[in-house]
Amino acid sequence: MEDSNEVVLEKYNLKSWFKSSVLGFFIGLAIIVPGISGSTIAILFKLYNKLIYALGNILKKFASCFLFLLPIIIGGLVGIVLGFFTIKELINLIPFAVSGLFAGLMSGSAPTVFNEIKGQKFSLFRIILLIVGILLPVILTVVTTLYSKNETTLVLDQDYYQYPLCILIGFVVAITQLIPGLSASAFLMSIGYFNHLVNSVSISFLKEHPLYLLIFLCLILGFIIGIIVVSKLINYLLSKFKITTFFMICGFVVGSIFAILFNPDIYQVYLSWASNDGNMVLDLPIGIVLCVVGFAITLFFFFYEKKKKSLQNYTIF
Repeated sequence: MEDSNEVVLEKYNLKSWFKSSVLGFFIGLAIIVPGISGSTIAILFKLYNKLIYALGNILKKFASCFLFLLPIIIGGLVGIVLGFFTIKELINLIPFAVSGLFAGLMSGSAPTVFNEIKGQKFSLFRIILLIVGILLPVILTVVTTLYSKNETTLVLDQDYYQYPLCILIGFVVAITQLIPGLSASAFLMSIGYFNHLVNSVSISFLKEHPLYLLIFLCLILGFIIGIIVVSKLINYLLSKFKITTFFMICGFVVGSIFAILFNPDIYQVYLSWASNDGNMVLDLPIGIVLCVVGFAITLFFFFYEKKKKSLQNYTIF
């Protein structure tokens, strides 16, 4: 095939194990922070290919894939818990600043991703994939923002059709975590589920609505199925058509920057600024500063890794 590339999952040392656990931590946060997907964070950590490979081959090569995923899973669980109880409060206080930081991190990481297609042939098909990659998250986030539902009285466990529906929703959420530029929270907002699911994470609510546990189990089941199925598809594309696939991924990265700064939650922030109800005086300048800082950090690491690699090549030759 055009650019077949086998992924190798090396055994962890202390440094790489910690790096993967931090990746998992931020993936957990990405589920909470609007406009961000887990795959976007994986790209920042340069572990996207390996993550997709491990997820897609978990049943075939369970031992090696599970050991690779273990620190990511542990970090992800910590990130989700911390996201619910800490980051969510921070988002309520300075939502634009949080999104600004991630937008900066994503912008600074763009050269790393585009480096994958540097020097490659720009065929018409690849250009179309690049454009589609940019437009898809932009169109989805605009549509979900303009047509998001905000019902506050919905109790999911009152309608039994919700259980199989939640399996499908979990499947779609898995897709948003595997494709850069898509957001689980934005998708859940668009169908009116986000606030209800977040608010249901409390002991008092679950005591009143114990069947919500079944709702969560259905979501988890759909999510697991989606992770396995979709990661296999993406892994196949990366293994057989890596460069061509990365043209679309590069588009997703560009589109995801827009999605981070324009999604249902952030749109409400902009509306509050326009009506002088929001905390624009604090939120906007902090957001701009964090965006610049995030951009500078990831760009610094890009040039650091590039210089390090060139020095290694110089030493070899």
